Amino acid sequence: MSAVCLKIMTILCLSATPGSSGVVRKLIGEYVTIQCRPPPKDQDSLTLNKGLNMESEVFKIHGASEKVTIAKDIQDRLQYNGVFPKIDILIKNMTSKDTDTYWCVYKKVEGTSPVTKNGEGSILLVVVTEPQTDRGSVPCEQSNNNLILVSVVICAAVLLGIIICFLVWIIPKTKSLRSAKKPRRVATNDVYEEMRGTIRR
Repeated sequence: MSAVCLKIMTILCLSATPGSSGVVRKLIGEYVTIQCRPPPKDQDSLTLNKGLNMESEVFKIHGASEKVTIAKDIQDRLQYNGVFPKIDILIKNMTSKDTDTYWCVYKKVEGTSPVTKNGEGSILLVVVTEPQTDRGSVPCEQSNNNLILVSVVICAAVLLGIIICFLVWIIPKTKSLRSAKKPRRVATNDVYEEMRGTIRR
């Protein structure tokens, strides 16, 4: 279960990164090109990190000195070209161990503290042993169609039941309220007599 959650988190993280990020599927022995592009401001260095939490550095290049550092386990299979800060990184002869998230991280020193920003080009690389089959042409099973039909019939029955309850319970109540006799006001034509005594002289 945790592997599924980890995979979902990785895909969500990659979908939130800027630029052309995404899931890349490759077969064992093929190659992949990661195109790292910088954020808008000038940058001092580029690091290609591997892992969900960016725990290992695969490739690093400093802009001014153009000093390049490549991880030892991938050194013979990694090539790069381009001019800093726009670098294309090629990983050849991939194995299943190469399946992971790759992040293009740029660093700029502002004052005394370095500021890191994710660049464009981060990918989730999935190396598989067999090519992916097309599942889009598989027809729906008959049982699924029957399930849809049963769901529609149940919804219609519930709606009909609600309408009948409304007609049986609510409408007679409103009719009885309308037809209830209201007390009529009868105009009184009473004659008032003045009860004051006569004025004494």
